Amino acid sequence: MVNYDKERPNPDILLEGIRSNESRETGKLKIFFGYAAGVGKTYAMLDDAREQLKSGIDVVVGYVEPHTRPETMQLLDGLPVLPPKVVEHKNIQLKEFDLDAALKRKAQLILVDELAHSNADGVRNRKRYQDIEELLNAGIDVYTTINVQHIESLNDVVQDITKINVRETVPDYIFDSANKVKLIDIEPDELLRRFEKGKIYRPERAETALNNFFTKENLRLLREIAMRKAADRISHDNQNERRMAEKMASIKLLVCISTSPSSAKCIRWTARTAEAFHAPWIAVYVENMESQYFTESENKNIRANLDLAARLGAEIVTLNGHDVATVVAEYAKLSGITNIVIGKSRNKKTLKNIFEMNLEDKLISLLSSIEIHIIPGDPTQNPYRKPRRKQIRKNLFLSWYDTLKTSGLLTAATLLSMGLRALDIGDHNIIMVYILSVLVVSRITMGYFYGIVASILSVIAFNFFFTVPYYTLNTIQPGYPITFVIMFLVAFITSALTVRIKIQARLAVEREHRTGVLYEINKKLLVTRGLKNIVALTNEYITKLFVRSVIFYTQDPGNSSTGALMQPPSDTDASFMLSEDERAVAHWVFINKKRAGAGTDTLMGAGAFYMPVISQGNVLGVIGLSCTKGNLSQSNRSFLRMIASQVAMALERQYLSDEQHRILLESEKEKMRSNLLRAISHDLRTPLTGILGASSAILENRLDLQTHDKLVTDIKEDSQWLIRMVENLLSVTRINEGTMNVAKAPEAAEEIVAEAISRIRKRFSDQKISVRVPDELLMVPMDGTLIEQVLINLIENAIKHSPEDSVIEVKVEKSGGHAVFEVIDNGNGIAEQDFPYLFESYIPNGQRSSDSSRGMGIGLTICMSIIKAHHGKMEAANKKTGGAIFRFTLPLERGEDNK
Repeated sequence: MVNYDKERPNPDILLEGIRSNESRETGKLKIFFGYAAGVGKTYAMLDDAREQLKSGIDVVVGYVEPHTRPETMQLLDGLPVLPPKVVEHKNIQLKEFDLDAALKRKAQLILVDELAHSNADGVRNRKRYQDIEELLNAGIDVYTTINVQHIESLNDVVQDITKINVRETVPDYIFDSANKVKLIDIEPDELLRRFEKGKIYRPERAETALNNFFTKENLRLLREIAMRKAADRISHDNQNERRMAEKMASIKLLVCISTSPSSAKCIRWTARTAEAFHAPWIAVYVENMESQYFTESENKNIRANLDLAARLGAEIVTLNGHDVATVVAEYAKLSGITNIVIGKSRNKKTLKNIFEMNLEDKLISLLSSIEIHIIPGDPTQNPYRKPRRKQIRKNLFLSWYDTLKTSGLLTAATLLSMGLRALDIGDHNIIMVYILSVLVVSRITMGYFYGIVASILSVIAFNFFFTVPYYTLNTIQPGYPITFVIMFLVAFITSALTVRIKIQARLAVEREHRTGVLYEINKKLLVTRGLKNIVALTNEYITKLFVRSVIFYTQDPGNSSTGALMQPPSDTDASFMLSEDERAVAHWVFINKKRAGAGTDTLMGAGAFYMPVISQGNVLGVIGLSCTKGNLSQSNRSFLRMIASQVAMALERQYLSDEQHRILLESEKEKMRSNLLRAISHDLRTPLTGILGASSAILENRLDLQTHDKLVTDIKEDSQWLIRMVENLLSVTRINEGTMNVAKAPEAAEEIVAEAISRIRKRFSDQKISVRVPDELLMVPMDGTLIEQVLINLIENAIKHSPEDSVIEVKVEKSGGHAVFEVIDNGNGIAEQDFPYLFESYIPNGQRSSDSSRGMGIGLTICMSIIKAHHGKMEAANKKTGGAIFRFTLPLERGEDNK
């Protein structure tokens, strides 16, 4: 018996092989790195490209910035240049790098200047580094240039030095993943002289630059930063990564992100620190109920900050909770965080600051063993303030229903208080009644509004109805004003706490809902089998959760594969997601392993948001969500990413299962092929030897007539044996080699039996054969020729091992959903040691030859193969009265697996 577990390839090795093949096909990136414009980056790049062209490399200039430096432009002579793409922007024609033309040209090496450049609207990618990533993924080598101020993590450092905010930046991973970085350096004094001579900018622009960015002090510091960055890269490449990882295993950074633009400074500081210590870092955003009422500007800021953290290599985590400090502290304890980074701007002294602890103070009190790093905000910028008007309105909900409930409760409290006064119960109990009514109002209404109004009205009602003089808003007793103030504060604080508890309960319900949904999806995906079923289940959940149309591609849409589209009843038109333009966006996502479409920096004109489903670095599918109702929020994107991770595991499990099934089928086919060759070697040897011996005896000797006729008869019988052998082999070739399936059609069982017996009688005319078939017509899905061959082999086998005057029985009957065929003989039966190898022509250990076994060698092996191909069963047994029974069953219904 074959051990398939030993023969089956390791799936991890297969996946690793795929990844290694992909890595070999990726292009190489070389960056010419400088500390300022004019150091000679473009010149050095063009000079290197000319050398590559001389050595036989197919070099193309994709885009070079039009400089006024003649010595630089002269180097373009003799180099093939791609025409730029002309884009209309605000009635101005802009020239951009033509990515599609470069991909079509497919040169070995392409030069693309200015890595940090931002493309004009109408170009596929928002940033040029994204264009270069596509070139690298297509297997094209790229030369490019960049200055130190354009490195994302160094942006704040450069801004502190130059007092200029550089908006065009490149994520650090682009720089870090470059195969080569060449530092282009000249002395700052020499660079300034070039400026003065007009070799870098025009004279009028050069004067402005020298007075602002390009001062000697700035250039000296920028040069130092550039050299340090290049040195850090060399140090990182040369160090022992394993030893460093063990040394720094205890360091783990966390940066808190908010809607404030100053969070970007904290993110960059954390990225630089994590890179220096080679430590992992996490960017955490705490979401609460107020997040649902953010302004467009606040939503834009939080998306920008989270995208920045993702580009710099952070793990993005979104948490839910009302108290930010408590949520972050609990997460830090559970995640093994050693350092927390938060931003801090100087706040003016207010009443709120006096009674409320700051975030950093709360974190220090909650996390005494974790280091807290406070990054000050930029003093040159105005401190970020949350929109005051929006803040007031966030939890103010007005409705007639809540107004009636509030009025009714306050009226009831007043009537109850009048009853208490009639019973001569003290004022303090009346105050408690009003406080209770405020608490109930806060509990059963939405937001803060009705709780605040109830607090004010309860004080007014108490003053009006229960203080002397009655039914006026004046009071003559000196203690009542203090009572009113305390009563209002108690009612107001109670109302605020009640609303906060409601918000926390709502957040808990939302977290529980998300956790429950993920658990439910994971549970159903674990028991779901089949690619179509997994896709259908995923689409069903996404449509129900996001109330948007969804499309799921499991193969590259560029290969004309159709995605599975599902739309909710509220979305009347989702057909646009099947258009060629949308499919092109999904194809880009599949190839580049990055999200694209509406709300992203790539192909932002698409009508849907597309996210890749990735596992082990391989894209298993692409999910697209319609954005006709608006772009997805950051919360929805995070939730979709969590769902995609669950789906990725299910798809990978399905693909590995399919691969395992394919390997098992290949093993079965190989086993069948090996058995066939062994059987042929055994079964052909005996008749061919007999034919050779008999023919040699006839030719070489003068034989008497009886002997001559005997040898000729033997030759005839052996020839008939070989003919039957060839028929068996031809039957095998009728089986589909790919899946061992057969083309079946309904056949009458009695006709197949009759045809087989008629062919047997031509060879064994004296043999007694008894046939018994059902009275009613039995139609069986089968390949009639193959089943007929099975019956012939079984009947011949029975004749061979039965006495000459015995009767061979052939029976057909219906049993449940199967047709049962039996061939019964009255011979000596089957030896016990032969049962394990009855349907295998090869006998292990070489103990017996196939010729000496009960079986016909290849005959019974072929029978078993044909019945398996029909998804039937075949078995053999001994009769109690002597002889053997060979039985096989065929399914009567043509299910999917029986077609």
